[in-house]
Amino acid sequence: MNLTILGCYAATPRTFTNPTSQVLEINNRLFLIDCGEGTQVQLRKNKIKFSAINQIFISHLHGDHVYGLIGLISTFTLLNRVTPLTVFGPVGIKEMIKLQLKLANSWPQYELTFVELSSTESEVIFEDDKVLVKTIPLKHRVYTNGFLFQEKPKERNLNIDKVREYEIETCFFQNIKNGKDITLDDGRVIPNSVLTFDPPSPKSYAFCSDTLYNEDVIPIISGVDVLYHEATFLESESHYTERTMHSTAKEAARIALKANVGQLILGHYSTRYESIQLFKEEAVTVFENTLLADDGVFFEF
Repeated sequence: MNLTILGCYAATPRTFTNPTSQVLEINNRLFLIDCGEGTQVQLRKNKIKFSAINQIFISHLHGDHVYGLIGLISTFTLLNRVTPLTVFGPVGIKEMIKLQLKLANSWPQYELTFVELSSTESEVIFEDDKVLVKTIPLKHRVYTNGFLFQEKPKERNLNIDKVREYEIETCFFQNIKNGKDITLDDGRVIPNSVLTFDPPSPKSYAFCSDTLYNEDVIPIISGVDVLYHEATFLESESHYTERTMHSTAKEAARIALKANVGQLILGHYSTRYESIQLFKEEAVTVFENTLLADDGVFFEF
């Protein structure tokens, strides 16, 4: 599981920072999460193939999370894309994008599908044979979701030495990988645990931005390997959180601690601060396993 941070700062873009956008690679699937201004340029800088993106997840319709989307969709057309693209986001995202495409007379030649979200309860919105994606309802000034990405369990790994020892034919290999025991011609039953090794544990990633401190998310994200949680403010500006409906670094750390996550990544920093290291300094007093997102940073888990 890999995560590339394309942008992780709040509000307006700057010459050296970008608003929220990131690419998650999990079980050979590539997902774009949010699409602030500058996303296309950041994709280029980080050498991520546009054609590898088939699903885009938009948390909410504030500009710093979505204003790069129309440009990316249009560029896909210029690149003669033919692969279908699905955009998941709040009700209104279809109208927003289709109006711009209509006024520009720039309809894509590829299949463009919108899955509009309105539920205030967590729900499965995407699933294939490798990955499942659920919403994480958040508390912000407009309807907002985070997203939980869960890798599905992989096949068991063959113990080739044991398979050869028992002279098991290749036609039974898939059943063994699927977890089944094998009965030999002489009637002996060989347990699957003898013939296989455990596969790697499935990975999971939770994206929570933007949100007021909200313990309702804890049951949804409990035990995830990696949590990205917004940290717009330090404690010295905590009085802004209720009005703006954002979180502090310490509040993000409290969520990580109570949800027993493996790793916390902070992001969505207000640009009022001189150094993002200040966010980590506050967060680690609550949750030690804290990392800082920054534009262009690549995480491998």
